[in-house]
Amino acid sequence: MTQSKTRKPVRFEITETTRLSVERWIKDPEMIGCEYLWPSRVHASPHLSTRQYARIMRDWVLSIGLEPSSYGTHSMRRTKVAQIYKKTGNLRAVQLLLGHTKMDSTVRYLGVDLDDALSLSEGIDL
Repeated sequence: MTQSKTRKPVRFEITETTRLSVERWIKDPEMIGCEYLWPSRVHASPHLSTRQYARIMRDWVLSIGLEPSSYGTHSMRRTKVAQIYKKTGNLRAVQLLLGHTKMDSTVRYLGVDLDDALSLSEGIDL
């Protein structure tokens, strides 16, 4: 897969279970010949719209008893990399995952401030 902003390749790792599920989905007779993994039900559009995707995500969030206004398609993207940063402290890894060319963009995206940087550095003994 290629990151849309930078056009650089991005590698995703998925579990075996997820890979097999996707393979089954793609091989489903209704999917054969379809260009998109999630085709639209509307004939004017070949793929699922961003609005429909947001509705599906809202339903998922509601189904597990969470407040949908706190979760969205973009916030989930940000949450994943924020958790990676929090657990590893590795801004470079987060930068690569997001496809940012400048570290400043990653720092702003995560909302990393001086206090975060200082607590990370205090936790490392040399």
